[in-house]
Amino acid sequence: MTEMTRSSRIKKSSSDTAASAPPAGAKILLVDDDERNLMALSELLKDIATVVTATSGKAALRHLLKDDFAVILLDVFMPGIDGYETAGLIREREQTARIPIIFLSAVNKETEHLMRGYAMGAVDYVFKPVDPLILKSKVSVFVDLYNVRAQVEEKSVAEQKLRDANFKAELDRLQIARELQATREREAAIIRSIPILLYMEPLGNQSRRPDFVSGDFTAMTGFDFDEAQQDPELWERRLHPEDRERVLEAIGASRETGRLSIEYRWQCADGSYKHFHDQAVLVSDVTGEASQFAGTLTDVTEQRLLEGRLIHAQKMDAIGQLTGGVAHDFNNLLSAVIGGIHLLERRVDFEQREQRIIDQMRHAAEQGAELVRRMMAFARKQDLKPTSVSASSLCKSVAGLVEHTLGGTITVDWQCPDELQNIYADKAQLELALVNLILNSRDAMPNGGTVEVQMDNFELDATDAESGLKVGTYIRISVSDQGLGIPEELVSRVTEPFFTTKEAGKGTGLGLSMVAGFVQQSNGLLKIDNRTGGGTRIELFLPATDQPAHAPQALEHSNVRTSGTMKAVLLVDDDESVRTVLGEQLRELGFKVDEVGDGKTAIERLKSNGSYDVLLTDFAMPGMNGLDTINRAMIERPALQALLMTGYADEGAVAHMRETVPIIRKPINVRDLLGHLA
Repeated sequence: MTEMTRSSRIKKSSSDTAASAPPAGAKILLVDDDERNLMALSELLKDIATVVTATSGKAALRHLLKDDFAVILLDVFMPGIDGYETAGLIREREQTARIPIIFLSAVNKETEHLMRGYAMGAVDYVFKPVDPLILKSKVSVFVDLYNVRAQVEEKSVAEQKLRDANFKAELDRLQIARELQATREREAAIIRSIPILLYMEPLGNQSRRPDFVSGDFTAMTGFDFDEAQQDPELWERRLHPEDRERVLEAIGASRETGRLSIEYRWQCADGSYKHFHDQAVLVSDVTGEASQFAGTLTDVTEQRLLEGRLIHAQKMDAIGQLTGGVAHDFNNLLSAVIGGIHLLERRVDFEQREQRIIDQMRHAAEQGAELVRRMMAFARKQDLKPTSVSASSLCKSVAGLVEHTLGGTITVDWQCPDELQNIYADKAQLELALVNLILNSRDAMPNGGTVEVQMDNFELDATDAESGLKVGTYIRISVSDQGLGIPEELVSRVTEPFFTTKEAGKGTGLGLSMVAGFVQQSNGLLKIDNRTGGGTRIELFLPATDQPAHAPQALEHSNVRTSGTMKAVLLVDDDESVRTVLGEQLRELGFKVDEVGDGKTAIERLKSNGSYDVLLTDFAMPGMNGLDTINRAMIERPALQALLMTGYADEGAVAHMRETVPIIRKPINVRDLLGHLA
């Protein structure tokens, strides 16, 4: 082969191409540096498979990087990389190592060369000129093998994909089944956890007996569902007597209307009544005929209890507001009555009979004042002065107060350990509250018995905070009796003012209400543990303190001066009777008193007269109240002494002035008033 021929051949096939557009299927790689051989062999083999040609070993290797071939026909003698070297490189690459190689050679027919070819990985050795029939037969074998292998692989891939798809579908099915099961369990748990039953009840039942119930029937009613089905009269028999007629009428009407919505009380297996909201609608079967009720039974007991508590709290708040207002007006009346009685006693020498009447009048007025104090305690408007109170000293002082009032058939068992912390409360009001509880226990045991008074430290943690108390240490004071107890339906009312379970004339109905008001105002809690027929136990939870208890100090008042050098007092009160009586009392004691009926007039008097030493004003007045009057007066006369009188004052409104302005409670004790004026 001349250089000219080789050069022209290289130029002619500078880019190696396939003999025709490669169809899908097997490919044959034909490698020869002679274009005529490539053309002849391509034409020979094109019916067997797609033929891809290459004029050099490098070109062949490039094709092998891109495509897969059924067989490689490789010329042995080629410039650059010859056939042996090309075969070696093909066998070194993992992706091409198994492609069959048939060597083509016009020379080197010796055994040595044949052995070298086989050693380089050839599967056959064909000599030129090639016998077309033999070459086609040999190539066809490898193409068929390739196609069979491809089909097997394709089938295997398809089968694997099918297996993967089936496996994934099974996994998906299992996952969906698990999620469905979890959803069912979650829904069942939700239904069990909420106080609701879903039921189906045949329309033709003569008595209420559902044939299907979803939910925790036993937890809601206390009865087993099978037990309820076996007893057709169970549902009707356990209806509350007050609700039975109304409910049965609604059940009868529902058979006509196809709807039911009613609330009633039903007695559970433990004897307690629950409030049920029963709703149902008539549903049709597959034939379209109405055949059964589908309904829900909801336990609304907690909601009704909360509603009852809310209504009770609102009622108590309204009564408290009313009580406070009444106490204000009543204190004004009592101030005039008690003050007038004292004036009459000082100015008139009564005969014995008249003095007895005056004494009865004063006693009645003082009882009225005590009644008002109890009303103020219930309304939580009393003026408390909390201090550190020793539990043991409290027991001793109360024991002395009740010793002569219990009678010979009642004993008090005091359990007051020395290690108790001190109580933070108003000592006088606490003693009064404890006396009231002990006397109530006495009245509950007309045939005698023992009243137990126990005190202990009580730690309130976060789990108990729902009672409304802050977390901390409290002193629990419990008073227990062995009486008949309080009827269950009256327990919620015993702390209402003027409500009493005692016979007419034997109780005011303010004892427990006063105790409850005092405890709540002291940031404590009152609990009633009642056992009808087995006595009553009342517990007071009051804040504990580490502060030492202080011994009470007697009040010291200056001697009353009656000379004309006493202070000039500007008395302000919108109640004329209070102004008249109190003004006369102060004048009799030597004070100079000027009376006005409102704050505005008082300020005008201060501006026009600078001789006043004391401003004594009521709190609740129309227009300018007592605090506003004092504030305005201090601007005009900073050195003026100011005192505030009140029969009912909002503690929040006067709290910020307690340190600077003394507060005098009505009805006014003149001796206490003089302690501030002298």
